[in-house]
Parts: sequence; structure tokens; C-alpha cells
Amino acid sequence: MWDGHAGFGTCVPSNTGRTALWPGTADGQPRCMPTDAVLVAERGRALIGQPLLNKGTAFTEDERDAFDLHGLLPPRVSSIDEQVALELEHVRRKEDDLERYIGLAALQDRNETLFYRVLAENLEEFLPIVYTPTVGRACTDFSHIFRRPRGVWITPADIGRIDEILETAGGRATRLIVVTDNERILGLGDQGAGGMAIPVGKLALYSAAAGIYPALTLPVSLDVGTDRRELLDDPLYLGYRAPRLRGEPYDRMLEAFVESVRRVFPGAIVQWEDFKQHNALRVLDRYRHRLPSFNDDIQGTGAVVLGGLLAARGGVESLRADRFLFLGAGAAGIGIARLLERGLEARRTRNGDGPTIAMMDSHGLVHLDRPGLGADQRPFAVDRAWFSAAGLEERDLADPLAIARVLQPTVLIGTTGTAGTFSEGLVREVARHSDRPVILPLSNPSDRCEALPEDLLDWTSGKALIATGSPFAMPVDSRVIGQANNVFIFPGVGLGALVAEAREVTDDAFLTAAEELAGSVSADRLAAGGIYPAIGDLRPIARRIAIAVVRRLRDTGYGRQFRDEDIEPAVDRAMWTPAYQPYQRA
Repeated sequence: MWDGHAGFGTCVPSNTGRTALWPGTADGQPRCMPTDAVLVAERGRALIGQPLLNKGTAFTEDERDAFDLHGLLPPRVSSIDEQVALELEHVRRKEDDLERYIGLAALQDRNETLFYRVLAENLEEFLPIVYTPTVGRACTDFSHIFRRPRGVWITPADIGRIDEILETAGGRATRLIVVTDNERILGLGDQGAGGMAIPVGKLALYSAAAGIYPALTLPVSLDVGTDRRELLDDPLYLGYRAPRLRGEPYDRMLEAFVESVRRVFPGAIVQWEDFKQHNALRVLDRYRHRLPSFNDDIQGTGAVVLGGLLAARGGVESLRADRFLFLGAGAAGIGIARLLERGLEARRTRNGDGPTIAMMDSHGLVHLDRPGLGADQRPFAVDRAWFSAAGLEERDLADPLAIARVLQPTVLIGTTGTAGTFSEGLVREVARHSDRPVILPLSNPSDRCEALPEDLLDWTSGKALIATGSPFAMPVDSRVIGQANNVFIFPGVGLGALVAEAREVTDDAFLTAAEELAGSVSADRLAAGGIYPAIGDLRPIARRIAIAVVRRLRDTGYGRQFRDEDIEPAVDRAMWTPAYQPYQRA
């Protein structure tokens, strides 16, 4: 049954005719009901104005009779496939990617089923539009392209009414929240209220790739102000016009938000998104055991990189022979190192005489004697004495090439947010130590990438395995350049956590996701140089990961105790496919 308000029905619509699962009803028990037809209360323009219910010109003659739609639509009844073709014509006619983003957002605002059908069937084409790199432009231009609100902004002035804001925004239907404090948006830094485009984009990918029904999702911006002068000086800036909240007031607001989520949406999964390094790690570690939550920039990035490395090396045993140099020791770099270490079973030294993982940031080598070393970096800080014994002087500790000559890395990972960080000399040095070096310039958007794929192939005489964080034109010199995009990980993990009714989203779940991602790369694609699957394969990959995550959470005691034979059907029931259902008058 459906009461005509997106997200507040008894059951999630399903186009399959099967039973659909609505998790988290009032008594905490799942409810299932047949969903062959949807009962709708709205009529006329009110129905057309509901994005999750609107079918546009696809309303049938019987539905036009029942819901007073005659005269409000052109007389011809279209199929959804015809509507998709028309929307593709509209979007492809636009010459600028930001205009394409605005066009797709407008479609989402008027007909969500059609929007997700267009996106799901054309992920390869539109992922770079609804997410990186174009979403970065949407964030920076947010106040100037704003059309219609989506999600909720919570400011310091709202600290006493967060419950009411969440209830108004999502009823009590919300099961998945993506929340950002907007401080480190992609590689662009503090974007203030404009950071909302990131949770909106991430949740669109959850629905397109993992089939999580849109009414169950809620994007949230903790708009705690901004330190970006050009935003504060912009008379049209739409955000909370104040310096960024920090210290105890920031922590108090975050605590109020978490407690409100626990009261209003008990059991909802929370994804922390684009928090700056120290806050990102601190917030994750503080709250991950209090509510089921994870940080995609830390754990998702770790899993997607580990998955690519496992695919490149054919498994963990071969990967244990590698040595890893990180340029960038922020939340993303530390997240990768954390999961890599877990996957390698805490192997930090090379035959007992030197490190296998070394990290560098803007201050140089992360080592134990460095003043002001952060607690989050300390587990990966190396002994400076080992590098000194190898002949390096203090000034050399800031030189990636000098570090590479001593470490002899076979894997180079960049999370710096700075274009050109991988110099030709550094890349050639890495290539000296492996027949198949793995080089991962991961920074987003594309213009922040540490090196261009064509340069990396040139500098390594074509032997490097390369993946980037943002998409690049392929192939390059007949080689596939994989995309180390977190979208391979977070939709499946989120779906699995929802189906499992996880009480905690564990690192083991991300380790499982990495293993499943590696297993999804075909032999032909690996032979062509691709260490990640094609973006067009996202939906089956999300399903595969979700099934494995449900099983892992069950086995480790963090999820429902499904029987083995019940896991796949439960995941399949939870995956919505965007298609129109017949409506009946409520």
C-alpha cells in the first residue's frame, strides 16, 4: 500500500510483482506486502507534482480517468523507454557538463523513476555528470545554480530542533543518510552549503547502482559555516554566513545530530562524507560503535584501492611482496593504509629490515620523530633512523624521489589533491623496482590528478597498471585505464548493511567488499591493463558485494542471522528497479 506521500507508505514499491521489504516499522519488525499495484491518494496536478509518483506522459488512459489527469497532459501515452530516449536527446543536446548536471537534476525533481531509469541504463555516460568531476563544479557554483531544495541543511541555529527537521524531511521512513560538514569536498576544500551536492549525488548512485529506494534516503548538510572568504563575500551565498564552527561547539552540534538520528531514525545507516582529515577519523572512531555508520572517504577508499591491488596482483599472497609509497597522508591515505594493513595481516616491515609502507604529506616523510605528528598518522610513521642509515639527510626526507630510491616501492598511491605531484623522475624510479608497477593517481576532480595516464604509460614504457580517481578518456595507447571510484564499494556495502540490519558497519565488511570487487575483474580486462571493472557493471557488482557483506556481518555477529539460502533472495527483494507500476485510487 502507498498513501501518496513518497516514503510514508506501508511498503516500498517494487516493479517486480514480488514482495517488497520495508525495514524498520513502528514495532521494529519488517513488514512485507504484495506490491503489484500502488494505492495513491493524490489527483490532478498534486499527483503530477510528486516526483516519486509522477509518470509524466506515461500515465495510462485508465489512470488519467481515475486521477483527473485528462487535459493536464498531452493526449499520447508514452512508454518509459520512449521517455528515456527523449531525455537522452535533451541532455545530450547540451554542450556543457554543468548544464547537463542541471538538466538531470531537473529531471530528478519532476520524475524520479524516469531519472533513475536514465541513470541506471547509462551509468558509464552519466556517472561523471552526477558525480565527479562535474559535481565539483556544482558545489562551487551551488548558490548560483540552486533550483529546488533536496535534503536538509542543519545549522548551529537549529541545534534545539534537529528532531523536528529530520521528521519533517523524512517522516520516519529514512533508512540511509549521507551527511557532510562540507569542509573537504573532493579535492576542492571548504565549500560551505554547496557541499550538499555530494550527499545528493552519492544517494543517487545508491539508488541507481544498488537499487535502494529513493524514499528511504536522506542527504544532510551540517552547515556549520565556512572559512572560504569568497563564499562569505558573495551576496548570493545561500549558506550559514559565519566562520566555520570548531572545537567544543562543533562537537556539541555533531552530538546533537547523532542523538536525533538515533531517536528519529533508529537503526538507520549513516555515511560520513567529506569531513576534513582529523575530524573525519575522529568522528568515525567516536560514533561507529554507537550507530551503524562508516566514512566512505576512509573505508570506502581503502576498500576500492585494496580491491584494485588484489586484482592487479591476483590475490593477497602476491600483494605481500609489494612495497607502498603514499603521497598524501590525510583521511583517504590513512584509510587506504589501514585496510591494506588489515588485508596484509599487519605486515609493516620488509624482511625485518625496513618498512613496506611509507607515507609522505606536505611536510615530508611521516616519521616517528617528526614534531606535531598526528595521532591518526602515528601508526604509519616510519623510523627515520632506517632512512638515515641508508644515506638520506634531513632535507631528503621531503623529497619523494629520494624516499623512493631507498624504499624501492612497487606501488605508488596519490591522495594529495594536487595536480602534477607524481614527477617523471619519481615514476621512473618506481618502475625500476617492478615488472608491473601499480600507479594510482587518485585525487578528484580530474584537474587535481597527480599525473595523466598517458604520461604514466610513457614514463614506465607501458608496463604500469594505472587507475585514476576521476574518469579519463579510454583507452590510452590501447590500454584500459581503470577508475578507482568508491562507487564500486559504498552502494553494495550500504545495501548489505541495510538488509543485514547491521548494528555496526565493520572494517571486515569493507575487506569483504574489496575481495568481491577484485573477483569482479575479468581476465580479459586485466590483460588490457584494467584493474577495475567497467562502470556499466555497477549494479551486479553492488549485488555481489551486498550478498557477501550480509554473510560477513552474520558470521561476525553484527547482522541478522540469515540462513545461507535466504541471503540472496533478501538482497534481491531490497533492490528496486526504476519502472512504473499501475496506480489505483486510494
